[in-house]
Amino acid sequence: MDKGLVFDKNVFCVLPGFNDADWAVAHNTRRSTSGLTFIFGGAAVSWGYEVQKTVALLTMKANYMAFREASKEAVWIDKLMQGVTSRGLQTAILGGPVHLEVDNSGCIHFSQNPVQHKRTKHIDTRYHFVLEAFTVDKVTLEHWATDYMVPDPMTNELGKNKHDKHVDAMRLC
Repeated sequence: MDKGLVFDKNVFCVLPGFNDADWAVAHNTRRSTSGLTFIFGGAAVSWGYEVQKTVALLTMKANYMAFREASKEAVWIDKLMQGVTSRGLQTAILGGPVHLEVDNSGCIHFSQNPVQHKRTKHIDTRYHFVLEAFTVDKVTLEHWATDYMVPDPMTNELGKNKHDKHVDAMRLC
């Protein structure tokens, strides 16, 4: 496979992030998988896949755990961009939150509702990093249609056409 990332200098340089989870996909442990992709300059600059460390009892909670990892990556990339900007390279993301796209509206509601967090002690406390990221306006969430979730090839088995569509969205040419 001879592919590489293709950046477009004419693309407005925002930093959308996409994260997705596949619930209870590991047959032996029933752990979920998480995938994330961040696009900058029209191409993927960060992506990842992992089997989650704990078992999620609901699809929403699997997505919430995946969102926590994407939030950490968003905060790190934001700090990197601020460092680049301080060296003279202007970007369009300085000063605003990184927008993360998720396809689970329950995850969005849960993440934005602090009252819900108090009733879910069984979710390990490390996942409440998300609440802090929202509180200091580092990350925002938006609903994104499942068909357009860029990290889908990392979390789901896809047909060739759908896989190729997502590879094109990452600008792997």
